[in-house]
Amino acid sequence: MNRTLSRRLLAEFLGSAFLAAVVIGSGIAAKQLSPGDVGLELLENAAATAAGLFAIILMFGPVSGGHFNPVVSLVDASFGGLRRRDALAYVSVQIGGCIAGALVANAMFAQSALSISVKHRASAAHLLAEGVATLGLLLVIFALARTRRGASAPAAVGAYIGAAYFFTSSTSFANPAISVGRIFSNTFAGIAPPSVPGFIVAQLVGGVAAIAVLRLLYPDVTAEDAAQVVLPHGGGRAGPEDAAP
Repeated sequence: MNRTLSRRLLAEFLGSAFLAAVVIGSGIAAKQLSPGDVGLELLENAAATAAGLFAIILMFGPVSGGHFNPVVSLVDASFGGLRRRDALAYVSVQIGGCIAGALVANAMFAQSALSISVKHRASAAHLLAEGVATLGLLLVIFALARTRRGASAPAAVGAYIGAAYFFTSSTSFANPAISVGRIFSNTFAGIAPPSVPGFIVAQLVGGVAAIAVLRLLYPDVTAEDAAQVVLPHGGGRAGPEDAAP
């Protein structure tokens, strides 16, 4: 593993950990600050997540691209913006980071550091919502990269996720790593383990749909375009040796 990849993986791990801590920590705080008012709790959770995601992408995006999401990394690899072996490494540290962030969030609020959520979410409506949320997120990210507006990505991604908390019934996880991380917090933002496989499948389906839609909208998208996802950064682009046979 070269030093550049090590730096990018560290950035993805830390960014994913901060993301999980923001999502889960703000959910715990919202429950404590506004007990019994679910609408206000969700608003507080969404606002903190949107603002936090904006800041986290700015912090770590220049190093790794600021993916913090396995579907983003896998779709990026499909367009040649990230080497396939690097994408698999990204996925591993993203999941590990989200689990670590969940444990830290629990501890910060004097909760049991390791607790398993019992909040079941996997209805048909939730799974449809996850597919739609993931599709929309990827369209935002890759459209900005393709049209050389990557500098707007932190604000756009934060705004989209904040909005999707309300226009999707699932509150827009749109991220397999955060779905796994939320298992480890039996709090407002948690998700029960049996619900997670369905969420991940729906998110991957949303990713496949995004590839199809992006190829229709931007048939000339290049590996150079994809390499700017989420935020312009150095390194990681696929070379000829990574091309599909």
